[in-house]
Amino acid sequence: MNESLDDTIIAISTPQGEGGLGLIRISGQRALTVAREIFQPKKLNPIDHPGFMCFGYLVDPDKNERLDTGYACYFKPELSYTREEVVEISLHGSPVILNEAVKLGIKRGARLARPGEFTLRAYLHGRLDIVQAEAINDLIRAMSIDQARISFHQAEGSLSRKIQKVREEIIDVLVNIEASLEFPEEDLGLGQDEINSRLDNLINNLGKIVRSYEQGRARLEGLTIALVGKTNTGKSTLFNALLEEERAIVTPYPGTTRDFIRENLLVDGFLLKLVDTAGFGQVDNAAEEAGMTRAESVAARADGLLIILDSSRPESEEDFYLLKEFRDKKRIIVFNKTDLRQLINRDMIIEGNKGEPWLEVSALTGENVDQLKKLMLVTFGPGKEKDEEIILHERQKILLEEMVNNLAEARRKLQSGYGLEIVAEEIRDVLPAISEFTGEIKSAEVINEIFGRFCLGK
Repeated sequence: MNESLDDTIIAISTPQGEGGLGLIRISGQRALTVAREIFQPKKLNPIDHPGFMCFGYLVDPDKNERLDTGYACYFKPELSYTREEVVEISLHGSPVILNEAVKLGIKRGARLARPGEFTLRAYLHGRLDIVQAEAINDLIRAMSIDQARISFHQAEGSLSRKIQKVREEIIDVLVNIEASLEFPEEDLGLGQDEINSRLDNLINNLGKIVRSYEQGRARLEGLTIALVGKTNTGKSTLFNALLEEERAIVTPYPGTTRDFIRENLLVDGFLLKLVDTAGFGQVDNAAEEAGMTRAESVAARADGLLIILDSSRPESEEDFYLLKEFRDKKRIIVFNKTDLRQLINRDMIIEGNKGEPWLEVSALTGENVDQLKKLMLVTFGPGKEKDEEIILHERQKILLEEMVNNLAEARRKLQSGYGLEIVAEEIRDVLPAISEFTGEIKSAEVINEIFGRFCLGK
């Protein structure tokens, strides 16, 4: 993001492909000048009337040729998204026309915007902070309405306001400590118990937000769920049944799956990344052995497991191994092949794994497959604590942990009898982390990393 803010930028702001409408966005000192040269009002309506939808034509001024009809809308800097002059031109959603409009704008002095550059300018001009910028991109890419709600509220400033309150509380504590140090005889400021109590509250409140990261990551990235079981338990058939397509090869012979296969499954808008793994059991060659080793590695790293048991066969050594090996993982025990005669001792397995979710299914007939999807969402999906702030990014988590650690160290020193001036230094160290969290401290590396994730035109 090294280009000058003096440049005027242009880009298509609607998704690629055909559509009823397409939007061209122009921002910068020459936005109006560029727009006037490529957009011709049909009547005498001025294009520079703020907020007015001016009907007219996209034109090629070199050829004196009209290419499309549409609307242009001008936004003054104080009211625009970027806090620069902005003109948005709405045309028919033809990729050919929209790309030609961008080319015409570039010929007239604009340059093609980089991904996220409109939002970057909004941030650099103080329209929003870095947390809100991240939330806007999250909102655009939301996989579920639940994630979209979180991102919208953060784009509106909910998380930023919460962190700002933390800053205000810290500054108030520091002011009171300074007062106690400057005027000890006046009994000003806070007592040690009150300082300790306020540090406790700050640590607890920030700690709650830190702990929300796992929920946030699940909403943002989805969760990896591995299907594991001994050979020929019907893992691949169940994998296909969950996806409702023939994705994995299925045969009656053991060891068909020798490597893992990944596919995405959306359940009520929540992303589950399913992994079909090779079966556990006796191996006949190096390929099967490598597949089983990989299966164990995938299962160990997964966020959750479906442990598939074959109900039509008695429980085996491999079944017990899997149930014991992955006891500490979130998992669902799936008794497959309920369409066949039942030989497994289901009650014994349930008794030996008390409290764990389980379900009987037939991957072949589809019996209870929909119920399994719902159980997966309940077991592996994030909770819905609507009143709590949820963070979605590791960057935010790391900075919040830094704040918590500094405050915890200040509390430790306070309780250990250190002087208030040393305690104040520890508390003061939280402020730079807050400024970095909201983007007041501008890091080129962080800016490039965040805005590089944006789509072109936003």
